[in-house]
Amino acid sequence: MKLLTFNLKGQDRLGAMTASGDRIVDLAAASGSRPDPAFASMLSLIVAGEAALDTARDLAASAERSGQYLLAPSEVTPRAPLPIPEQIRDFSVFPRHIVQSRIGMERLARELLGIDISVPGAGTETPELPRKQPLYYITNRFSVIGDGADVIWPAYTNYMDFELEIAAIIGKAGKDISSANAQDHIFGYTIYNDFTARDAQLTEMLGMLGPAKGKSFDMGNAMGPVIVTRDEIADVRALGVRVRVNGRVFADETCGAMLHGFEDMIAFVSRDETIHPGEVFGSGTVGGCCGLETSRFLNDGDLIELEVDRIGILANRVKRR
Repeated sequence: MKLLTFNLKGQDRLGAMTASGDRIVDLAAASGSRPDPAFASMLSLIVAGEAALDTARDLAASAERSGQYLLAPSEVTPRAPLPIPEQIRDFSVFPRHIVQSRIGMERLARELLGIDISVPGAGTETPELPRKQPLYYITNRFSVIGDGADVIWPAYTNYMDFELEIAAIIGKAGKDISSANAQDHIFGYTIYNDFTARDAQLTEMLGMLGPAKGKSFDMGNAMGPVIVTRDEIADVRALGVRVRVNGRVFADETCGAMLHGFEDMIAFVSRDETIHPGEVFGSGTVGGCCGLETSRFLNDGDLIELEVDRIGILANRVKRR
């Protein structure tokens, strides 16, 4: 099932796409005159668990058959499927990106600072540490936007970039979760565009800390357009992905090269630490799917479209003030 959050008459509401994909079911309205609290928001549904998700499936199917509680996408304003996640952890598990982004940072340092730096692990081979374990940082959960929203270019950067990622939404709390059982803790998947101020990121990483302002600014995390429940995506590694900038193909790749799957990420993070429903785990950039790797950065007004098989297209435009 494809779930989404939309705004109707100033109010955020929880919806499900019909099987045909051309209508949205208002789940709270479909649940009756006394709406089920599980359908008050995406987070409420996630926390309510599998029984509520089964009910949502039944309500969506019934609404599609009857023609009731249906909205056209043009009638609503899309929001991020999970407007304020409980947490955002962003990983880096694609070897091509790991190698090429380090080279890109060295190139950027020469261009901006006139210095040669040695980024740990830069070279032609993937470094040992990201092969050994998933690496991640925590970013600003309050700066999430959805499909169609504009990204206001931060005033402190001249090197705006995008990153195509897959994100897993945690559906069930747990601690010390094994990789074998980790799938049970995934609610579903969405597309994640981790917008980045590369020059700010460079400065921060030279200080052996961060990223901070390189990643954390208003509207810096775009997600959507929907969350696809985990039963509809059997293998994330089998997904194809594409990037278009102003309609021109920038990248056409697959997710097959992941060093660590979401199961491994969950097992790693949950060691002696509880993970919670509504957390977002980003995969990190699919190799070749950002500007840093090839020094092709964004310009004012650029439209970035990220497409992922079985999920859809997430489109956002960057605009200078």
